[in-house]
Amino acid sequence: MSFAMLFFAAGLGTRMGDLVKDRPKPLVQVAGQPLIDHALALSDLPQIGTKVVNLHYRAEMLRAHLAGRNILFSDETDLLRETGGGLRHALPLLGGGPVITMNTDAVWRGPNPVAQLTAAWREGMEALLLIIPRDRVRGHKGPGDFTRAADGRLHRAPDAIYTGLQIIRTDSLADVAQDVFSLNLIWDKMAAGGGLYGTVYDGQWCDVGQPSSIRLAEEMLHV
Repeated sequence: MSFAMLFFAAGLGTRMGDLVKDRPKPLVQVAGQPLIDHALALSDLPQIGTKVVNLHYRAEMLRAHLAGRNILFSDETDLLRETGGGLRHALPLLGGGPVITMNTDAVWRGPNPVAQLTAAWREGMEALLLIIPRDRVRGHKGPGDFTRAADGRLHRAPDAIYTGLQIIRTDSLADVAQDVFSLNLIWDKMAAGGGLYGTVYDGQWCDVGQPSSIRLAEEMLHV
């Protein structure tokens, strides 16, 4: 099965402070490589087809950096739509099947998370989120997001952390009236109906959401 993939790169990255005064957050470097490149490298798999990057803050810099890479752009310079609105806005480029979405502000150590996620996808799932236990996480502040039942279904609880990588069916996006909305709205409806699933990442993950996390990420990568 082939999946289209959306990379969320439109956020303002305000927690990064001065590091994003002259560049978008996905161009902040970790281990000598922009965050967006760390994410894109994980998508070089035969099961990944169309790749789309959404744009808002300093969009022209990301366009220039990614030029010539066979990547499509979903332009949100008119309005920052959050994750749910951003995914719906990009659907004309992504097609109608299940879509992989990935945040671009994290780095990984271990097996390819995209490959692990696609291998776990099954018919009957409305969404499959890649989660990780707190003891294999760096740089993340705050409680966890979900607990995973024995059958793989997810429920809200301050337990495992969502890594920012998922496969999701997009049909229900059309039911949301507002232009700006979070995917949390969709996940809660899916969870209530028993269609929200999770699979546990086998490696380590670092949330690069603030300047202090860059050192943590590089230590995790053993740079």
